[in-house]
Amino acid sequence: MQDTSTATPTTTPVIINTDALIQGKGQSCHTESTVNRWSVDEIVALFELPFSDLIHRAQTVHREHFDPNAVQVSTLLSIKTGGCSEDCGYCPQAARYHTDVENEPLMKLEDVLAAAQAAKDNGASRFCMGAAWRGPKQRDLEPVLKMISEVKAMGLETCATLGMLKEGQAEQLKDAGLDYYNHNLDTAPEFYGDVITTRTYQDRLETLDRVRSVDINVCCGGIIGMGESRNQRAGLLAQLANMERPPESVPINLLTQVEGTPLHGVDELDPLEFVRTIAAARITMPQSFVRLSAGRQSMHEGIQALCFIAGANSIFYGEKLLTTGNPEAETDKKLFAKLGIHPI
Repeated sequence: MQDTSTATPTTTPVIINTDALIQGKGQSCHTESTVNRWSVDEIVALFELPFSDLIHRAQTVHREHFDPNAVQVSTLLSIKTGGCSEDCGYCPQAARYHTDVENEPLMKLEDVLAAAQAAKDNGASRFCMGAAWRGPKQRDLEPVLKMISEVKAMGLETCATLGMLKEGQAEQLKDAGLDYYNHNLDTAPEFYGDVITTRTYQDRLETLDRVRSVDINVCCGGIIGMGESRNQRAGLLAQLANMERPPESVPINLLTQVEGTPLHGVDELDPLEFVRTIAAARITMPQSFVRLSAGRQSMHEGIQALCFIAGANSIFYGEKLLTTGNPEAETDKKLFAKLGIHPI
């Protein structure tokens, strides 16, 4: 059987040494000097390990790189909600879908700063600002730059998700003090067209390249449970893990179904498959923060605990994650206390 410690990318099926995977002898994501590549087949083989073996492998990798009882806490605020021209099939902010989300103007600076202070008081170390734009026009970007610099001055890490960036905009965000830019790939390339048609996969990669070129940290992940296959979930992780520099933060979102969007009514993902996805993300991207993002509202405490054991070490904190519910801060604090977890 093939030893995965020396495996290279291939487009043909490969035989995986699952004993090596269980014992931690498979590939790691990257070091400072080298990047090891993961094939989709190898990641599928991780998914197919016995559950206890997969979790043990993920926990072992996690402990090699992180404090297993520390979780990075972020808060995400929608600074511009609704009215987006895109057709992302999961998103209630798309103007073309009939949902309860209204088109609202950009928030005022003082309101954003008040929310940032509340997030800091509740233990958040990073404050993320999201705007429902295909991409910001310059007149849109100017007030956001001010928000970033003011939040940074409060002692919080700053993150923004504003859509596709044009030439020169990443430089402006860097100058304003932006620490992280979030731009998700959402899913595997071969499933992407079933979810979104108004921007291409290459569009997303080009924005990530612009962010990297000015040395802003990348926050990039995807959404699980949109009707994709296990191979396609593995394909998303392969895209992320095989980047020249894998994302510093990898949000793994569970689809929150919203009535009025095209993906409302898809079959719900088995919770243990979500845990397997977290574990596979940890193994393939050992130095990245793996974040439990959208969908935690629907997860039982036991599933969340398994996700932390599987290597998740970042969460969004607070009542809302853009336009969908998120566990309240006090609920999260109680869960952390039960599990002996502390915020970074």
